[in-house]
Amino acid sequence: MDVTWPTRKLRDLADIRVSNVDKKVQPNEKAVNLCNYLDVYSNEYVSNRIQFMEGSASTAEIDRFGLNCGDVIITKDSETPDDIGISTVILEEIPNLVCGYHLALIRPNVDELDPIYLAKQLSTSNVARYFAIHASGSTRYGLPISVIESTEIPTPPKTEQKIIAEVLSTVDQAIEQTEALIAKQQRIKTGLMQDLLTRGIDEHGNNRSEQTHRFIDSPLGRIPYDWTVQELSSRALVKGGKRLPTGHVYSLSDTGYRYLQTTDFISKQLNYHALHNLFEKTFKMLERYEIIEGDVFISIAGVNLGVAGVFRPNFEDRTILTENAAKVYILTDDIPEYLVMQINGPTVQRQILEDKGIGAGVPKLALFRIKQFLIPWPSREEQQQIVRRLQFINIYIQHQKDIYRKLRSLKTALMQDLLTGRKRVTPLMKDMEVRNG
Repeated sequence: MDVTWPTRKLRDLADIRVSNVDKKVQPNEKAVNLCNYLDVYSNEYVSNRIQFMEGSASTAEIDRFGLNCGDVIITKDSETPDDIGISTVILEEIPNLVCGYHLALIRPNVDELDPIYLAKQLSTSNVARYFAIHASGSTRYGLPISVIESTEIPTPPKTEQKIIAEVLSTVDQAIEQTEALIAKQQRIKTGLMQDLLTRGIDEHGNNRSEQTHRFIDSPLGRIPYDWTVQELSSRALVKGGKRLPTGHVYSLSDTGYRYLQTTDFISKQLNYHALHNLFEKTFKMLERYEIIEGDVFISIAGVNLGVAGVFRPNFEDRTILTENAAKVYILTDDIPEYLVMQINGPTVQRQILEDKGIGAGVPKLALFRIKQFLIPWPSREEQQQIVRRLQFINIYIQHQKDIYRKLRSLKTALMQDLLTGRKRVTPLMKDMEVRNG
């Protein structure tokens, strides 16, 4: 840390109060809005956009724990030490808002301490370690007010604090906007999937509707007149994967043989080069369970039952499929990506929910049930149009997720640099002095 920054106890920089305002509504108290534990835990900034809980408090409690713009709040108690000391800052005046139970209200001396700067300092790993070490309790942890008061805060000049706060809050705003955009696009994707996978696209590239196009009844409800509904087994082969033999070991070097497990595809984008390497001897024993380019894989056991994808490896290695998944080999000219979208979509997911069984306490999906999946089938050309349109929005969402990850990494780096003095904002201060002239 830069030696020009003095470090001071929080008690010398702020007024600290531990709230005792509970969630009970008492008839002899005044109605208030409660800023409760989850409001603090889930939001780095508190504003009028939050839907606060209705509560009550006495006049004395309102006077002592009523919240003002610039107040900082931290979680004081939790079941784990990692969840104490989580901070937020009140961004605006919110009428009738009171700090709730299990929280500590920290009101900084505005002449010495910027509120956002303080909230960010309380979020650093150093402070988190200090809180975790000094928290009291064994099954539930709490911060004594003396520990909060003794927290050491680096205090550069107030002008420097303010610029640090502006830089970090600007990044926070970009993160929040990107999160909101991703959530919005996910909602659009959900609606688009519902429409495209049940109504399709006409020859002019427009979404079909019953007001403008001809529909017919089917076992899955109303579908376009030129679609068919058929069981998966009428257009594809369904086969299971295989458990590796007892006593096997993975190779630590590239062998040209791989093993695809459900953990490789149910929780993240499949990274083919991260697949385990098998020895040739093990592969030869299981060769009949090989999955090849263009096969569809689907998880058949566990909480992520029914997650599907298309096997499109970016290597020439041969790959065995785990016993917790099935592979689907399409016999027609249907597009694998279209089938995957249907399996991951609401129509087939409802069938999976109805047909799943339980084996040894684990949700299971039998191969004969997969063969019986009812799938709506448009022409190959229309399948291509549907796939392209949904892939386009997937690419856009993934792009926004990449931006989000970069912003999170930038924030982490900036906090490490700016809040320790490793990098100074002095040039920005000089620019401000010139502009204010």
